[in-house]
Amino acid sequence: MTIEYRPRGVCSQKMTLEVERGVIRSLQVEGGCNGNLQGLARLVEGMEAEEAIRRLEGIKCGFKSTSCPDQLAQALKKAREA
Repeated sequence: MTIEYRPRGVCSQKMTLEVERGVIRSLQVEGGCNGNLQGLARLVEGMEAEEAIRRLEGIKCGFKSTSCPDQLAQALKKAREA
């Protein structure tokens, strides 16, 4: 399943995920901190979506109430509901 998500409250503009049988196969992020988001993408590839949600949900960026990792968790939660 391909998921396209528009993050809110962060610098990144679009997240595209490929999830198969509950496992994240790929993540591409447009905008945001390029190096950090490439690292995040490599770390979550092959990870169970539920584990990624558990680890990433609630992370904040500076004074913002969310972050790109938190937004990734929100995208995965939304996909889980679909």
